[in-house]
Formats: sequence, C-alpha cells, structure tokens
Amino acid sequence: MRAVTLRSRVHLLLDGSQGVVARALRLSLALLIVANVLAVLIETVRPIAEQHAGALSTFEAVSLTVFSAEYLLRLWCAGEHAHFAGLRGRLRWMVTPGALVDLLAIAPALVLSGTDTRIVRVLRLARLLRIAKLGRYSVALRTLRHVLQSKAPDLLSMAFVLLILLVLSSALMFHLENEAQPEAFSSIPTTMWWGVVTLTTIGYGDMAPITFEGRLLGAVVAVLGIGMFALPAGLLGSAFVDELARQRRAAAGEPAGCRRCPHCDGELPVG
Repeated sequence: MRAVTLRSRVHLLLDGSQGVVARALRLSLALLIVANVLAVLIETVRPIAEQHAGALSTFEAVSLTVFSAEYLLRLWCAGEHAHFAGLRGRLRWMVTPGALVDLLAIAPALVLSGTDTRIVRVLRLARLLRIAKLGRYSVALRTLRHVLQSKAPDLLSMAFVLLILLVLSSALMFHLENEAQPEAFSSIPTTMWWGVVTLTTIGYGDMAPITFEGRLLGAVVAVLGIGMFALPAGLLGSAFVDELARQRRAAAGEPAGCRRCPHCDGELPVG
C-alpha cells in the first residue's frame, strides 16, 4: 500500500479530493480569479482607480502571491503522476495546457515593464488571462472543453468550408462592384470585410453593393451564411447532449459503453 505523503495530500487538495477542505480551497481560488477579472475591469475607470490605487495594488500583490504559490505547489505535486516524475517529467508538465495557463496568469506581473506606459497597460490587461484558470474549477467550462475536443475535426472542416465560401464570395463581389464602387471595393482583401459581415448576417452597411448583380450575390451569401452558422450550432448542441448523458452515466456508476433508449430509458446492448 502506498504511503500517504505530504505531497500526495497537497495533490489531493488541489486536484483529486472531494472533501470539504478541498472543495473550499478550489472555490476560494475560483472566487479569487473572478475578483481579479473584476479588478482589471475596475482599473479602467480612472476615478475609481485613482481613489483606490493602494487597495488595488495590495490586492494584486496578494493575488500574485497566491497564484505563484499554487503554480509552484502544482509543479511539486506533478510527480504524483508517473508520467511527470523526475526533472524531465516536470518539464513535460510545464508545457501541458493547464500548466501554461497557470504560468500565463502570473507571468505579466513578473515581467519587468520598464518605463513605457504602453507596455504597462498591455501587461495589466494581460492579467485577464487568469480567467482561463476557471476551466479547472468550473464543471461547465470542463464540459465545454470536452465537447470542443470531441468535435474538433468536424468544426475544423466547417471552418475550412466557411473560409472557401468567404474567399469565393468576396472575389465575385469585387469583380461585380469594383467598377461601380472603386473606393469601397478596391481589392479582394478589402472586400473580404464585406464577406465577413454578410456571412455572419451582421450587415454594418459600411460596404453594400449597389448593382443588381451585386445585390443578388449579397442575398445569396447572406442566406448561405445563416446555414453555415446553423450547422455548427446543431453539431455542438447534440455534442452537449451526449456529453451530459455520459457524465450522468458516469455519476450513476454505469459502464462507459452503456447506452439508454431515448423512449423508455432502458439499457441498450452495446454494438
């Protein structure tokens, strides 16, 4: 039987345990992340930032200390997994998505910004990256990640088709409208802005066809845009249903391959 060490206890508190202390710790970290995002938003309101500059600076220092300690503890506890044991294992852990997110949460505050105020502003806004850490503590965000990972090939295929449609529609619109509006539709790359706002059905109106052929093409592209964005919506919707059903079966202790009848909820044979 494996001995319970301090490192294993810390690992359970951060990742594995479902005890009251572990849940309270993870909830506290999640609330701290939300508070950090709110602080970044508040700092853009100049009167509040000037009046509470000291409190905001203290809060940032405390947050940086907590997040740095969390990162170092996770680096230390990574050795609980055989794949991350030893120096090389720790290096492998440091390039995992979760570890990179944790590092990005503290990196902006650790970089020396010098005297350039533009760099200071960029680094302060970069602290918004801490919101990505919520993915570790939010069930909803974890579910979204699993859904996107499972449907990534399908989504990439749809994105590729959408890109082809954007290029073709922009090229056609350029040749139809360039003579009538040489300034607005000056090139195919410029016309692609029209293609984006039309395919997404936003239609800002800053670039609009005036010829009959151009308007006809614009109508066709707008209708195709509705269909192109409806496809990934349906795909993700069905994927969410499947993922929630999988989580429900896992919580009930059912086998991973177990399926349920959509009408009577009875167990169906696998295969």
